[in-house]
Amino acid sequence: MRVLVLDTSAFIMGFNPSGMGEVYTVEDVEKELIQGTTSDLRFQASKEKGGLRVREPSARSRKTVEGASGETGDRGQLSSADKSVVALALDLKESGEEPVIVSDDYAVQNLAEHLGLRYGSLANFGIAHKFRWIVYCPACHRRYSDGKECPVCGTDLRRRVLSKARVTKITDAFLRVLCWSSESSAVNPHPLFRGLHVHYVNVHSSLFLNCFGET
Repeated sequence: MRVLVLDTSAFIMGFNPSGMGEVYTVEDVEKELIQGTTSDLRFQASKEKGGLRVREPSARSRKTVEGASGETGDRGQLSSADKSVVALALDLKESGEEPVIVSDDYAVQNLAEHLGLRYGSLANFGIAHKFRWIVYCPACHRRYSDGKECPVCGTDLRRRVLSKARVTKITDAFLRVLCWSSESSAVNPHPLFRGLHVHYVNVHSSLFLNCFGET
């Protein structure tokens, strides 16, 4: 069954989990939301009504994500919540579900692509290429898996592309889906959509979310 796994950006963008089938997130996402904001209130209301399930990923999936993020060079770009969301999606996939990570974070999308997980975005078109990055010191040229400062010489670390490959999709581009609903909150990522009462989702591959029906 198709399920959604939401990161913090989904709530900030105004995504309303109500009526979207099974929707999951993690505790770290709740911690990233500023208490009392609209995003936080939406989170709390969805959780109380049962439309949002808060679940923690397994230690095994956390370890997989930690290792994969080091290999892709994304580790330093990902928050604890980001890693937990991806790890939870791995758990759901292993249990027979079809998880779709909803995130506008390119590092999350890049990691999901490398791990073979589906993902969608609300405010951008998503990544067109998947990358492997290296973190290096421009002064002494040492390489690291992550970090901000070289522990040897103290120089600020940088990233550069090690490899680049076009994202493999069933369709050649992201599917932009307008899901009209008088009961959902509006997500207007572009001025052209202002005033429209819609959910705007870019779905990786030809997978439509629950409310969109089969393709």
